Amino acid sequence: MTYNQIAFALEILKLIAAKPRKREELSELLAEFLDKNDKNADDIPQKLTRTIRKLRDCGFNIKSAPHHPYELLESNFPVILSPQQRQALYMAAHFLANMGFSAPASQIIRIGKLSEADQPPNFKVDFSPPIDYSENQITTIVQKLQEQFERKCRYSIYYENSNGEAKFWDLDLSGLRLHNGVLYLFAFVPDADSRNIQKRPNVEQNFIFRVDRIKTFGGTTNIPWFWQEFPTLTIRYCMTGPLKTYQPRRQNERVIERNIEKEYVVIETTEEFIFWFSQRILQYGSNVQILEPEWLVQEIKQELIKAYQNYENNS
Repeated sequence: MTYNQIAFALEILKLIAAKPRKREELSELLAEFLDKNDKNADDIPQKLTRTIRKLRDCGFNIKSAPHHPYELLESNFPVILSPQQRQALYMAAHFLANMGFSAPASQIIRIGKLSEADQPPNFKVDFSPPIDYSENQITTIVQKLQEQFERKCRYSIYYENSNGEAKFWDLDLSGLRLHNGVLYLFAFVPDADSRNIQKRPNVEQNFIFRVDRIKTFGGTTNIPWFWQEFPTLTIRYCMTGPLKTYQPRRQNERVIERNIEKEYVVIETTEEFIFWFSQRILQYGSNVQILEPEWLVQEIKQELIKAYQNYENNS
């Protein structure tokens, strides 16, 4: 290939790596590319066909069929990495594999051509995911969820909870969340009841659904998602003892007050899911106290009383 042919081939790869493109669209974009670089833009379809053939010969897996777009399935482009970069990729792949995402981990290993020699020293991962998220059924469910996210219209899922009880749920604004090694569908449930907050929408209408427990999908409507952001709750809490020097690490947190003499710091946070926040706060034990809202103060208080009673009953 000449320099011009290489540039043309690289442009094709860049365009179809971004998304699948039909032959007509790809030809138009390539013609614009050649015009901008003062190159001959004649016979684009023929040049495209010849270059795609050469790219396939070089190991690029490019899918195409009559009346279907060109789609880059796998790239064989050489990636030159430093030892530190190879170790970082190995670490990422190892994390994904141990969390159950074996297919993406394999992709990273192939991209970087990684081996055990790239493993960082003194490195260990200890995760116990509930399921291999690379299973075909899970992959299909995730793909269908992503289609719903793109449509941004109300849809329903048939979901089985941990007690084996299953029912349909109508959902609006949704997304995927990875929490403690478990992949969840995080969704706004428009018809959900609220125990503590009367105004709607509210944070109590945000629900989580383990992706591996989604059995099937119901009907999809043309009702657009009314809300573009999940409702949140503003919470204030005080940290003391070893946590008095706590510095916010999350974007939704900020320091309201820090008293060096009395050794405490007050944090304000906006949370989308109360259960996850509560679990994080409870792990701090006596070094944290919820200040507001009052109903959450009482919920955490009752949870701690139950925990104390568990030990009291066994003494």
